[in-house]
Amino acid sequence: MRRLATLLCFLLSCISSARSLNPTEFSTLIAELSEPEGYFDTDNLISNESTFLTIAERLRALPRGGVYLGVGPDQNYSYIAQIRPQFAFLVDVRRGNLLEHLLFRSLFAQSRNRLEYLCLLLGKTTPEDLSDWDERPLPELVKYLDKAPRASSIGPLKDPGIPLSSDDRMTIAGFHKRFIADGLDLRFNTHGREPRPYYPRLRNLVLATDAAGKLASYLAREEDFRYVQLMHRENRIVPVVANLAGEKSLRAIADFIRQEKLTVAAIYTSNVEQYLYRGRELVQFVTNLQSFPSTPDSLIIRSGMGPYARGNTYSDQLTQPLESFLSGWKAGRLRSYPEIIQASRP
Repeated sequence: MRRLATLLCFLLSCISSARSLNPTEFSTLIAELSEPEGYFDTDNLISNESTFLTIAERLRALPRGGVYLGVGPDQNYSYIAQIRPQFAFLVDVRRGNLLEHLLFRSLFAQSRNRLEYLCLLLGKTTPEDLSDWDERPLPELVKYLDKAPRASSIGPLKDPGIPLSSDDRMTIAGFHKRFIADGLDLRFNTHGREPRPYYPRLRNLVLATDAAGKLASYLAREEDFRYVQLMHRENRIVPVVANLAGEKSLRAIADFIRQEKLTVAAIYTSNVEQYLYRGRELVQFVTNLQSFPSTPDSLIIRSGMGPYARGNTYSDQLTQPLESFLSGWKAGRLRSYPEIIQASRP
């Protein structure tokens, strides 16, 4: 009965007016939205934001539906699981981020539940009683992964969704090898220097909690994992090579949202705005934001990093209504990064 109730809850949570994208639409959309690749000096295989889920309760309170846009790797899936958007666009100036999401997409396609997904990602053997793990709490899955033997082989990339060059496939394979080699001890890496001791490990991100101490990642509950999996299967999670201050991608995504008669639910910028202020690109970023159809509930999600974090943590997750940011900008405020960090705090 418990499994049936969980399944019914999941099915009800998936009811929406969102249409699926067919494979051709998915591939074409990625090509049409993407900009030329840029450079940043991190591999960004996983997040370095240990506090990324402290805002989970705020995200759960948002109206369901709309469109999510976020930067970076799989912390976006946890935000998607909380918000339950109809479409998601995952953007980054590095093509490597797009390729990493194609790896995740392939593993979602092959997985029957959370544990199998993690086993495939980390190169571990799956248990014979796999279906019995659907209801088990996440710490038990992590305990299994710690003890599970290495899988004898790594399967090929399954249905990447877009044409890939041999170099693309080598890059994806290299990413997968890093996950397998480091496992749950994998850390965010900046090129040319060792990971900082305060960077979280993959284990910390998988087991991340909300402000109340409750497990809140997309792997915490089977129904959250399956929602993200469903979006992948319906081609509603679209990775794009894009600069938040570029002149093409974000406005093209805004046009797509408008054509679908939707609004933006949340825009996760991490600490990218910090670099846009340094490079004097913020005006173009604000122009891009102004093109998004929004509501008073539409949020910007930010990460105050290093000196911009409160307390003893390296990161500090913050939110601000999009309308508040845009109106503050129009009024001549928020012209410095410290000002927008302050405006994002309750």
